Amino acid sequence: MCSGYMSPEYAMGGIFSEKTDIFSFGVLLLEIISGKKNTSPHFYEQTLNLVGYAWHLWNEGRVLELMDPELVLSFCTSEVCRCIHVGLLCVQNNSKDRPTMSEVVLMLSSETDRPEPKEPAFVASGKLLEHDHKPVTSGLSWSAVEAR
Repeated sequence: MCSGYMSPEYAMGGIFSEKTDIFSFGVLLLEIISGKKNTSPHFYEQTLNLVGYAWHLWNEGRVLELMDPELVLSFCTSEVCRCIHVGLLCVQNNSKDRPTMSEVVLMLSSETDRPEPKEPAFVASGKLLEHDHKPVTSGLSWSAVEAR
């Protein structure tokens, strides 16, 4: 699972392109809508990051639950849904499935048709990944150094 703004292709293979920036933009868009950081791992009583939680809500038809409660009275729900939809398109696992920035601008600024997002990288076989992973230990120790 990718954390923060790092695209799967960069995290796994060091591949960087315009589509890497699109992934980061999608994460940022979801963070703005939700008021939460992608690296906060506790959404929906599971260890999901923000992107995983957004995908879960999208599939359940409850995508507006992602919205920051502070914003509820000041935004149009159709615009919020559009932003979440575009955000999910930007964080697709395969960079070829992500829109270009020109397409992102068009989708955000108009009622143009948008493709359905596919499952992001952290979802396997239509089922959310659960706590079945084992911690990785390297035998290294860490020391904290404080400034004077």
